[in-house]
Amino acid sequence: MNQLAIRQSHFIYWASGIVSICGIIFEVLFGALGSYILGDGVKQYTLTISLFLTGMGIGASLSERVMKNLIVAFIYIEFMVALIGGFSSFVMFGITAFSPPGTDALFLYLITLTIGALTGVELPILIRKANEIGVSLNRSTARVLFSDYAGGLVGGLLFAFLLRPQLGMVKTAFLVGCINLIVATIVLWLFRKEVKRFAVHAIVAGFIGVLLLLGLLFGEEMAFTFEQKLYKDPIIHMEESNYQKIILTQKGEDFRLYLNGGLQLSSIDEYRYHETLVHPAISQATNPTDVLILGGGDGVAAKEVLKHKEIKTITLVDLDPAVVDLANQNEKLLTLNEYALQDEKVNVIHQDAYKFLEGTDWIFDVIIIDLPDPNDESLNKLYTREFYALVRNHMSLEGAMMVQATSPIFATEVYWTISETIASNNLETENFHVDIPSFGNWGFVLASRQPIDVKNLEVPVDTRFLTTDMLEGLTVFGKDIDQTIRDENGDIIEVKPNTLIDPRLIDIYSRSWEYY
Repeated sequence: MNQLAIRQSHFIYWASGIVSICGIIFEVLFGALGSYILGDGVKQYTLTISLFLTGMGIGASLSERVMKNLIVAFIYIEFMVALIGGFSSFVMFGITAFSPPGTDALFLYLITLTIGALTGVELPILIRKANEIGVSLNRSTARVLFSDYAGGLVGGLLFAFLLRPQLGMVKTAFLVGCINLIVATIVLWLFRKEVKRFAVHAIVAGFIGVLLLLGLLFGEEMAFTFEQKLYKDPIIHMEESNYQKIILTQKGEDFRLYLNGGLQLSSIDEYRYHETLVHPAISQATNPTDVLILGGGDGVAAKEVLKHKEIKTITLVDLDPAVVDLANQNEKLLTLNEYALQDEKVNVIHQDAYKFLEGTDWIFDVIIIDLPDPNDESLNKLYTREFYALVRNHMSLEGAMMVQATSPIFATEVYWTISETIASNNLETENFHVDIPSFGNWGFVLASRQPIDVKNLEVPVDTRFLTTDMLEGLTVFGKDIDQTIRDENGDIIEVKPNTLIDPRLIDIYSRSWEYY
């Protein structure tokens, strides 16, 4: 082979690795988009991976028809991947903001299948071209496949640890699209002598490049206006941490914290939630001094605990440092949590709650569980019998725990499933619910090894909502949301504990919130 052919064959192997990196990034990007916008991360990643692989199979089958003009075919496949993939996140946010429900899911699944199909066409073309240059078919196939599989690993790592945390989903899509375009442009230049109408192809590449660069520079700002449509009030802070999207909104005196699109608190009524979450558990425990808070990175639950002067230590375990940093730096959150996380009694640990309990031998008098709802596999494990067994084992004999347990009105079966799961660990339980205007009617489960008599509970600290006299009333549930759950036919539904082996809560949760 001459020097040009050697350079061409070498770049084909490089190109196969690079386009594989881009393909896997698009694949996991679509999964992340589905998880963020549509919810149920496991379901969305399963669907996107399945559709992407199916698309690759379709593309590989269609590649049999591409036997001539291999380089031009590859170039225009890359052009399409660059353009469609680059604008995917941007368009997804626009469709979510302005189109009827369900359109966003249809678009996501269609574009996943499309990019998968285009990716499936790429490799066979590269293998044939390498063989055409003069490399043996066995050797070219092995090298191209090696570059493809190795590129898949690199792409996954880049997305998880660099692109998503640093650039977010919109800029990542545009950047990866630019990389696809660069590969196509280099191939066009290396094979320019055998490509007819070189100037036309170069102009097309330049036009696509301008679109992608404009998207890279201004797309996120425009997508921000789309995303604003998803929230009731103007967004005043938005960031993408290693774990989730964090958004603060404000309208008048009401500012709200959202994590991955889910409302976490509203400044106008959070006290109803946090006072109910904290004070009954502290009252139930005998001589409490050490408190564990799982979740609660906004610091508001810790503020309520600090009202009890007998508490000596508060250990707060929250996975995401970005939430805690925001709570310690944002003036509005600092006003709300009254600098609670900076109190000398508070020790903040950034770790998964499950792993923390598995790895520590500390015992606590009160355990407050203020975690997001169980809408995916990673959160579901924090609502299982196994998890509550860990919590029980780290609770003192006369201690107590309180669990936020979603809405007994909107998700009745979910609420009572959580309650049954806690009780299945030989714990006494008492059920509470309270009206919170920004959330609706919300439920909590108080648990202890000792019998719970609500008449003996009290609220001895200064509060805005909760009083001792109110507590007994919060344990009364209407007939439509009590523990006797019925299906559409009026038949009683048996409530069973949620476990790691049988994660029934995810499906129940998804069905319960479908119309809300």
